[in-house]
Amino acid sequence: MPEAAAALQRCFWVDGSDLYAAYHDHEWGRPVSDDIRLFEKISLEGFQAGLSWITILRKREHFRAGFDGFDFHRVAAYTEADVQRLLADAGIVRHRGKIEAVIHNAGRAIELQRESGSLARYFRQFEVDVSGRPEKLTVDVLRSFTTAPEAIALSKDLKKRGWKFVGPTTMYAFMQAMGLVNDHQHDCHVRAEIEALRRAAA
Repeated sequence: MPEAAAALQRCFWVDGSDLYAAYHDHEWGRPVSDDIRLFEKISLEGFQAGLSWITILRKREHFRAGFDGFDFHRVAAYTEADVQRLLADAGIVRHRGKIEAVIHNAGRAIELQRESGSLARYFRQFEVDVSGRPEKLTVDVLRSFTTAPEAIALSKDLKKRGWKFVGPTTMYAFMQAMGLVNDHQHDCHVRAEIEALRRAAA
């Protein structure tokens, strides 16, 4: 990592690697309106269960190649042959239940897109209310944020619609990453930029 970039104040969870720093600086917390990116992230959060995000991030390009860029209209048509193909792919997390869940959820995503107009419009309904939170988001405060009422409601609604691997903690991580809440710590160098982007997207 270049010296100037390394000196920037980032959120506590960034491990110092170039990959994680770039993800933090250019992706995490920025509002997303692209349905395919939203489906990709919710799918990868499901794969992360029991693992670290950096493990998934390192494999993300392999996941994208294996799942047709997470185009859920294509993934929904996958067959058992595709499951076997993915189980043989050493570049991804080879977990049958999680692979099958992505294929299953792709069909649910099509239904949700038809009903709501877009996945982005649906997810925006669950934006986190931060009015009761501490003004200063310190490391200790952020460590205590493992879920939120909105994430619990989103999880419950998706499960009712038949989605899998969408528990409340997983959904909160998804919401943090996709800009449905700004959980960059108070002294993070991109926090103000993220807040401005969220206001513009509202």
